[in-house]
Amino acid sequence: MCIFCEIIEGNIPSTKVYEDDKILAFKDINPVAPVHIVVVPKIHIEGANDVSADNSSYIASIFEKIPEIAKSQGIDSYRIINNCGEDAGQTVKHIHFHIIGGVNMGEKLL
Repeated sequence: MCIFCEIIEGNIPSTKVYEDDKILAFKDINPVAPVHIVVVPKIHIEGANDVSADNSSYIASIFEKIPEIAKSQGIDSYRIINNCGEDAGQTVKHIHFHIIGGVNMGEKLL
């Protein structure tokens, strides 16, 4: 079982900021900005390349809830990041999205 599945199951503690039947959002343990939330589907999907008609409702739920999650953290301007694959920096093979904000990041991506 991957680390995010363990967090979803409650076997590894996290600082939850949102949870429903399809998704879990929690504070990143190594934040890169004042607000850094990780949002995961409650089913194991390895990465963006594995999103399908069968599981895409979980990803839709994430994007439907991101504005609410961001607002709950006091931000209305933020960046959403997803890394797909090893070369892109995906270290946990469970699709996840980072909500990063609370600081001016400018336009530069890297």
